[in-house]
Amino acid sequence: MTVEKCTATEASPSLNVSNSSPLDKAPATGDYAERDSEELLVPPLNFAMVNKGVFRSGFPDSANFGFLKSLGLRSIICLCPETYPQANNEFLKTNGIKLFQFGIDGCKEPFVNIPEETIRGALKVVLDARNHPLLIHCKRGKHRTGCLVGCLRRLQRWCLSSVFDEYQRFAAAKARVSDQRFIELFDISSLKHSPMPFSCSKIK
Repeated sequence: MTVEKCTATEASPSLNVSNSSPLDKAPATGDYAERDSEELLVPPLNFAMVNKGVFRSGFPDSANFGFLKSLGLRSIICLCPETYPQANNEFLKTNGIKLFQFGIDGCKEPFVNIPEETIRGALKVVLDARNHPLLIHCKRGKHRTGCLVGCLRRLQRWCLSSVFDEYQRFAAAKARVSDQRFIELFDISSLKHSPMPFSCSKIK
């Protein structure tokens, strides 16, 4: 596993059945046996597809590793500044997933400072198809992730109302005007000529 630090310097219950018949004790067969043998896949908080090969979520934990493995990820972008957990690092190493860490402090309004250069650096990773499939995450998958995805949408030529609608769907009651202002004012000129590895159209 290669880690790139980019700093700017988130028993099934038993059934008590009375009057049971011999059928109650029969071994599981058919669909039931197959279902018991399948691994339960649990996506991280706020998981969603951004575009083909690009996903977003909150901070994944060990309960989500099976699901993430099913995505065949090549890369993860973490927008939190804290040291990546050991269990997560071991999962990345085992599955050959590269970690790009762009540390952005989790702040609350009115003290919000989103470093534009950090978002620009993360966007370059997202736009490089060699890093796909790729997961973007912060702590809750709302604000920092929402800002990065919002800036990506501007590169995809989405209108601002659609960009803000998507941001607000994930941030819900905790949507920040400062985040939306950052997305609106973000200078995309230096990235306009970057290869776009996916369609500019909206995901339905």
